[in-house]
Amino acid sequence: MVLAEFGAYEYGGIGNRSNLGLMRSLFLIFVSLFLAVAHPVAADDHRPVVVELYTSQGCSSCPPADALLTKLSGRDDVIALALHVDYWDYLGWEDAFASADYSARQRAYAKAAHKRTVYTPQVIVQGVGHAVGNRVDDVEHLIAYHKNRAKAVDIELERSGSKLFITATAEGGSVGRAVIQIVRYVPEKTVSIEAGENAGRKIVYTNIVTEWRPLTQWNGRGTITANTVVTGAEPIVVLVQSLGLGPIIAAEVLR
Repeated sequence: MVLAEFGAYEYGGIGNRSNLGLMRSLFLIFVSLFLAVAHPVAADDHRPVVVELYTSQGCSSCPPADALLTKLSGRDDVIALALHVDYWDYLGWEDAFASADYSARQRAYAKAAHKRTVYTPQVIVQGVGHAVGNRVDDVEHLIAYHKNRAKAVDIELERSGSKLFITATAEGGSVGRAVIQIVRYVPEKTVSIEAGENAGRKIVYTNIVTEWRPLTQWNGRGTITANTVVTGAEPIVVLVQSLGLGPIIAAEVLR
């Protein structure tokens, strides 16, 4: 589904779509293979890749993307997060997981990438890689590309009761100004949808984001320590993201 919020939606470009799709896939495969050979990641260089899925229970093309996120959530090298947007609620089914904050985050990504539209399902990998959420090959290639980039920040997390302690260290110099963010999510819920475009379907949703908030800014040099109060048993993700909704530099999850 496409929402033309910033103007006409342009998709596919000029020429034969199949040929363009094949060329894109071949290029991404080449890039992934080159990076794997030229810049191998050491076994102890753990760098999970953040995959944000913008989805909605009222979007008929979203269930395959939701299923893909469920698959990705089982991988140690991926932090898979589902952000449910609210702009399809008017179609007859209100998404109970949706938040205007997540719609705003998606629009901010669009603005940062000079895009005129937002849509579902959309995947954003490591804050910079954009793909249609149900295009498995494109999503996998983006994950492979970012997984093979050198780790720039090491994050250590420790929880003691209701306190979360965070230590982030820049490896090899400054990574630039960044924001440390806290994300909480519900691992899984099944929803029976009674109206709208997915009426009559029972869908399993995974890693449903319930909270996404900035904790503190960082100049990106040396080591920063921070702490915050956390409650409940939901997993905790800590992200270091460049200012202005730029690349996600590092992320860790505490389950």
